[in-house]
Amino acid sequence: MLMQRVHVCAAIILCMAHACLSFENQTVNNNITKSESNDFKSVINLVGNVTESLDTAKPDEDHTQAQRNASEDGEQMNKETHGAKPDCPPLGLESLKVSDDQLESSSYLSVGLGPHRGRLNIQSGLDDDDEYDGAWCAGVEDQEQWLQLNALRPTLFTGVILQGRNSIWSLNWVRTYKVQFSNDSSVWQPCMNGSEEAVFIGNEDLETPVLALFPEPSVAQYIRINPQTWFSNGTICLRAEVLGCPVPDPDSPHFSETESGSSDDLDFRHHNYNEMRKLMKSVNDKCPNITRIYTIGRSYTGLKLYVMEISDNPGKHELGEPEFRYVAGMHGNEVLGRELLLNLMQYICREYNRGNQRVIQLVKDTRIHLLPSMNPDGYETAYEKGSELSGWALGRYSFEGIDMNHNFPDLNNIMWDAQELAINKRRVSNHYIPMPEYYTSTEALVRKNCHPCLAMEALFRFKKL
Repeated sequence: MLMQRVHVCAAIILCMAHACLSFENQTVNNNITKSESNDFKSVINLVGNVTESLDTAKPDEDHTQAQRNASEDGEQMNKETHGAKPDCPPLGLESLKVSDDQLESSSYLSVGLGPHRGRLNIQSGLDDDDEYDGAWCAGVEDQEQWLQLNALRPTLFTGVILQGRNSIWSLNWVRTYKVQFSNDSSVWQPCMNGSEEAVFIGNEDLETPVLALFPEPSVAQYIRINPQTWFSNGTICLRAEVLGCPVPDPDSPHFSETESGSSDDLDFRHHNYNEMRKLMKSVNDKCPNITRIYTIGRSYTGLKLYVMEISDNPGKHELGEPEFRYVAGMHGNEVLGRELLLNLMQYICREYNRGNQRVIQLVKDTRIHLLPSMNPDGYETAYEKGSELSGWALGRYSFEGIDMNHNFPDLNNIMWDAQELAINKRRVSNHYIPMPEYYTSTEALVRKNCHPCLAMEALFRFKKL
């Protein structure tokens, strides 16, 4: 009787799943969602595991444990063969890991609008129609145009990110498109959505990146983006990124290639605010005698602006000892500066402990201040959305919309003012000029969120690097 009820319940679940789940294609703008077909398969696998375990369940403890192990193995097999859609990274159109030679197109308007310019977030110059335009644009306006990527090896393609043309003079973007796959660039198979060819939603403006995940990931070497409709007052133009996971292929000449990289043990990755704090704390723990962490204030949202001091006498100003500082991350979404300073403090600490005489002399004879993130609010905003979907402007500015790179004190004016006011203009110092009080006053034009950095200017009296 129990088994009959279980099978009846299983049948009801299957019927409900079949009635409720559709295989309609899904495109995603901000959030990645799994395809409903995978959800349907998960329901089938779940019901199968439940009925099988109930049919074969016995009170014997060893046998029960064996069943659990077998069930876990089965779940792993289901995950590998039918399971969740893999989270594949960008192949590298934006990062230039994909070379220009790997990109082809059916046609293009000009050299500056060729397939090599169809890269996500690529920027145009001030003028259109030069060599460095802001997208790939087809030379013909019909539904047979395409942008093609050769991945060089079998790749599990999982999705596409699309963007319009970067331009201040024209409005061009693709509204809908199809995708095709090939292993030889001659025979092409369309990306399917159930029994129909999938049509993906593209863009409605120039800059917003739109992510579309394929209903079923496909293994191929080549992929084509085939625009179907576009902005009525524009033409076929797009920037793109392709998501995919390389598939091991012993017959491929790229199979034995290893990823290039550094053998250094520095922490080469992007660090959000909490990870940055942890890394700085770890450096301080490893080199407590030559490092000190302090703050110069808080950001608009309350995040502390941490500085790492490196010196043989941390916290002490020694007369005659030169001091310098590096400030990174004024634009929160330009993350390289943050990572360079984090790697620099790691490197100095490590080499000091190893007895590197050049580093020991540097620490002994100078006082170093490293501010890895001047705009942590902007970084966190861009970090949460991801580089592919945030665009060039998100996170660039402070929380209040201030461009800190243009909101810094102009020390040249201070020097010129000193020369104008000096009695003997030839004897005006050009390396030590007191900062005027109005730079840190509440009436100053410089916004509040720069005051901590201005105070830092006044404290150390040296020009920003």
